[in-house]
Amino acid sequence: LAPGKGAAAYSASKAAVTQLGRVAALEWAEDGIVVNTIHPDGIFDTGLWSESLIEERASRYGLTTSEYKKRNLLGKEITSNDVGELVAIMCGPSFSRITGAQIPVDGGSDRVI
Repeated sequence: LAPGKGAAAYSASKAAVTQLGRVAALEWAEDGIVVNTIHPDGIFDTGLWSESLIEERASRYGLTTSEYKKRNLLGKEITSNDVGELVAIMCGPSFSRITGAQIPVDGGSDRVI
């Protein structure tokens, strides 16, 4: 959820998802509906990131593409499968009493923590 230079539209859309999730959790709780939001960051195995964009961003930080993909506190690349696994868990009974939560899937970002 950290803003990024040159990413105003993307950053604004992430903020909008956060607020929409908060309002929905408030409004639908009385109906027993839980609403939680997931905030993935740096999911490179999707169509959002081209190889040339990854290379450009990595070079901006003086990193290889492999290092850039693992630029989080855990030093692990986060994949769309990681996000999907969390979504599946959140649809089950483990999250039936959790609402209004915002869960980052980013390996730990020093810009957000």
